[in-house]
Order: sequence, then C-alpha cells, then structure tokens
Amino acid sequence: MEEKYRSHMVNEEGKEIQWRYGSAPEYSVVNKLFEQGRTKEWPSGSLEETVQNVVKSWEMELSHKTCLDDFRSINPSKFKFSVNGKKFLSAEETLNLGSYNALLQSQMPLEMQGYRAEEESFDSSHHVFKTAFPRGFAWELLKLFSGPPEITFKFRHWGYMEGPYKGHGPTGEVVEFIGMAIIKVDENLKAEQVEIFYDPGDLFGGLLKGPKLPSEESAKQDHADLEESLTVNLTPTQEKCPFSI
Repeated sequence: MEEKYRSHMVNEEGKEIQWRYGSAPEYSVVNKLFEQGRTKEWPSGSLEETVQNVVKSWEMELSHKTCLDDFRSINPSKFKFSVNGKKFLSAEETLNLGSYNALLQSQMPLEMQGYRAEEESFDSSHHVFKTAFPRGFAWELLKLFSGPPEITFKFRHWGYMEGPYKGHGPTGEVVEFIGMAIIKVDENLKAEQVEIFYDPGDLFGGLLKGPKLPSEESAKQDHADLEESLTVNLTPTQEKCPFSI
C-alpha cells in the first residue's frame, strides 16, 4: 500500500534501501491517530500540506534508514540540527543519536530530567516511547509563517499514553506539546538546517503524571516473598495453584 504522507519509502534509482529493521516501516496505525486527532486538514497540494509531509518524510528517514546515502529529504553534506538553541549536530551525529535522543537532550540537573538522553541508545529510546505510545506519536503542522528557502512554522506532537513510561503507569490521556521550527531548504526542498524550539515540560508533565509503578527489583522481591509464604504455610496436600477450585 502506498504511504499517504511520506515520500522516499522506495529508492527512485532502484537501489536497495538499508532499513534499520530489515524492511520499510508501516504507518497505518499512527496515520489513523493523525487523521482522528489533527486540528488542521490542509488543502491537497497546498504549501502547508507539502511542508507537513516533508517533515514526516524526514522523521521517517531519520528513524528507519541507517545509511545517509539513502536519505532524500535532507542534504547530508550540509545538514545540521539544533534543539532549543543548543549546539548544532551534523547529519551523522543526528542519525547516530536517533530522533528521540537528538530532540530530548537536556542541560537541566539530572534529578529534574524526565529523560536522560545520554543514557539511552537509539534502540532503547525508541522502545521507551513506543511502549508509552503504542499507537504512535502523531505530528501536524499548525501554522506556516514563511515558505522556502527558510520555512518557519508552528507544530503539534501528540499521542495517547496507553503504556508505562520510566516507572509511571499509563494514564490513557493525550500527551502533547506544541513547538516552533525553522528549516532552511535547498531548491529541491531538501533540509540543510533544522532548528526546533519547544518546552519539554509539556511532554514530561503528561508522561510523569501516571501512578508510580513498583520498581522491577521490588516487584521481583514481592513475587519471591509470595512464593516463599505459599511454600511455608501450605501442607504437602495443599501445594497447588491458590486459584484452583
């Protein structure tokens, strides 16, 4: 099935793409979330729709392609990426970190960080957020302020926290944040510089809202204590499943 919102899922030159997980990603679930929850539906062919889809394509490539030579939404030799005024990362540095780690780097004291990017790998970072947002984390363009070559826009990122996050139970509620972006592109709309500005507190306020879950070690000990209690307190003829009739 052809992807509705993302380009470059197939290499136009016929070369085989090096996919991170062996094959092209499938977006039907997050596309449904996007269509049900978006606040804007841009006219087909509009600049707003074009920019929205360019950003989705860029995020897809960054998350799922492992070779910069396969990227078609950016100019790898010139590309640089920055979040909230921090230092720029090259295309290779951004790819190695992964989209979540690049977006969530923080200079706040450790005890105040809702996520520690330096402690996460590419794969672990994606596991953390795919677990918290089983249906994905949708993205939409809210307002376009200027067009190419320097595109400035307001965006919204959202999902339903239906899984645990860093020891906090799911709430089932929408978690979202709104930000601004400035993207410099070439004549083919390939990104050469991306700057993102947003408040991480909006994201982590929702993620850390869920009830505290028992730690893994605590849960293991509770389970061991329960097993020991059953073993000690039951006679040989009673040692069977406590829930059997």
